[in-house]
Amino acid sequence: MDGIIGPKMALAPSDSTPFDAVLLISFGGPNGPADIRPFLANVLRGRRVSPARVEEVAHHYEIFGGVSPITELTRRQAEGLRARLEHDGPSLPVYVGMRNWDPYLVDTLREMRQAGVRRAVGFILAAHRSYSSCEQYKRNVVIARRALREAGGGDIEVTYVGDWYNHNGFVGACVSRVREAWATLPEPMRGRARLVFTAHSLPISMAAGSRYEEQLLESARRIAADVGVTDWALVYQSRSGRPQDPWLEPDICDYVRAEQERGLEAVVICPVGFVCDHVEVLYDLDHEAAEVCREVGIELRRAAAVNDDPQFLDLMADMVRRTVDRYGAGRPLPICGESEPGSP
Repeated sequence: MDGIIGPKMALAPSDSTPFDAVLLISFGGPNGPADIRPFLANVLRGRRVSPARVEEVAHHYEIFGGVSPITELTRRQAEGLRARLEHDGPSLPVYVGMRNWDPYLVDTLREMRQAGVRRAVGFILAAHRSYSSCEQYKRNVVIARRALREAGGGDIEVTYVGDWYNHNGFVGACVSRVREAWATLPEPMRGRARLVFTAHSLPISMAAGSRYEEQLLESARRIAADVGVTDWALVYQSRSGRPQDPWLEPDICDYVRAEQERGLEAVVICPVGFVCDHVEVLYDLDHEAAEVCREVGIELRRAAAVNDDPQFLDLMADMVRRTVDRYGAGRPLPICGESEPGSP
């Protein structure tokens, strides 16, 4: 699968702009049943996970036919970004590189280099900073660049956009999704529902070294305020790892069970920590959390992730333009102490 969105083109380095392309960086997902276990082997590389746990997670993907929506949704995000840049400038090709599946980052970088790309704007499709949601992807880019150089393919410098967890486009897209979900509740329930935000849980030790919780809470506060609700909570999902290791809590399923006993009747879930409705969202919320809510008698509605909402696509274009404008006078300089040119 090609990593480029739009027609293929050869690029000539230009002194008029510091960048030749945009690189969208995402998690990746299987495209069919045969991909599931090789994909999970990539995700779990370097981790000790029992075969039973691998099969359990594989079943999550099998429920949805072995296809994660993340690849198609990411390509739609890339196409929306490309169209906006083509219409309003700067006209740059947009490439997609995945951490765990096709199109792999190293293959996309090779394709970019063959097209003449030397300097790219990097956009990691995760709003909130932590090692696993941000730094790990940057390290993967560094590794892919090194592989490109060692194969004699040259190098591509990557400069990343700034934070956008509190950008009006992200907040606005989430607000629109929440309002759509809220409107599907039975009329008597709408005034009694609680807005519940979810994000991927992390080991507490990892979260302590980042602004992950702080940024999640800021996103949640802004979305809730714009929706016009004061009754809201931030909870977590998709916990993995050893049971004895402390992770961010409460888990969404534990939360709804406990709150039902305190009188909670309805929830609207906003997966604020995810930008695509991929399998972790579909299984953990639409399957597992929905089953718990049915068991305890809570009415549940789940807001869609931002996906390719026009407001989110506008945000992407805005962040790329800000990066291009920031370095308009010349190429970005490496940060002191970088192990690789252009790395984080």
